[in-house]
Amino acid sequence: MAASDVTSASLEALSARLDEVEGYLHIDERRAEVKQLEQQSAQAGFWDDAEAASAVMSRLTRAKEDVTAIDGARAKLEDAKAAFELAEEMGEDELLEEASQLMGELTADLGELELASWFTDDLDHGDAIVTVTPGQGGLEAQDWCEMLFRMYLRYCDRRGWKATINDAPAGEAIGLDRATFTVSGKNAYGMLRAEQGVHRLVRISPTDAKKRRQTTFAGVEVLPVIPDSIEVEINSDDLRIDVFHSHGHGGQGVNTTDSAVRITHLPTGIVVTCQNERSQLQNKAFAMGILRSKLYELELERRAAEMDELRGPKHDIAWGNQIRSYVLYPYQMVKDLRTGVERGNVDSVLSDGDLDEFVVAYHRWVVGGGA
Repeated sequence: MAASDVTSASLEALSARLDEVEGYLHIDERRAEVKQLEQQSAQAGFWDDAEAASAVMSRLTRAKEDVTAIDGARAKLEDAKAAFELAEEMGEDELLEEASQLMGELTADLGELELASWFTDDLDHGDAIVTVTPGQGGLEAQDWCEMLFRMYLRYCDRRGWKATINDAPAGEAIGLDRATFTVSGKNAYGMLRAEQGVHRLVRISPTDAKKRRQTTFAGVEVLPVIPDSIEVEINSDDLRIDVFHSHGHGGQGVNTTDSAVRITHLPTGIVVTCQNERSQLQNKAFAMGILRSKLYELELERRAAEMDELRGPKHDIAWGNQIRSYVLYPYQMVKDLRTGVERGNVDSVLSDGDLDEFVVAYHRWVVGGGA
């Protein structure tokens, strides 16, 4: 924010916006919740039921984060007001610059808080399982799958999330046959829900000697990591578990033992593969976690009323179904077809993982009744 943008009116506008965010988050109720949960966690025998205690501590952590964020925003606003008033009184440009910097930081903070207030389901605040699958386009689609995969890894880095690669086998000649990874961090599933759907790439094909323009597709599926407190029944007799050599990805070393695991859920036909870990037991544990999420989602779909809540409409990974286009030729632009948000700097999106503008716009669109 430029120093010239700092005025009494702009400070009051930020103050009003902060009041609104406090209302969205029911911050007084959150303060009371923190106090009540802290008292509960201090009781004798609290950890006797480890699962229940862990759930309480997760709620306490989230409530504390909201309270701390609001308190920090309030302090930042007061500091900005004080710096502005002194700058007006003393004619100090440095103080005006300080007020401008604080207002810029506060604006970004309020954006994050507003976004978090839209996540009303407990699963929104938790981890996510993301799968990228090549669609129409052959080798081009496999290359596009890897490009999206690396874009999302960069996005996770930018947001401070941890990404654990579960499965990313190499394609026939280039790219990836598919990619599945788990994202751990605050509001990871809530944020990444915006990415579910078909992504379209238009460029000059690097595999075409005649340098013709190629249109390629990849599908992105986003599922919540299901906490242990949610019961998902899996009968061991319904599973077929196969082990095989891992193939690695992106130049990583190939495992020399049969550590990769493929689990087939026979009643539904769901197949989950995990081969990133060296240990067969670790790969099996990750694969079972992904299977639990898929079966949980399937059960919600059977309840019909919430069919699209977690996954969105089912579409072919092809023409007419894309949520976002990435055009590299004959011009450069990334455009979200749901919200209309577009960006001319394609590298900032694909190479740097700068996706927040698209993600935030999607959730604002949903809250506004767009989906």
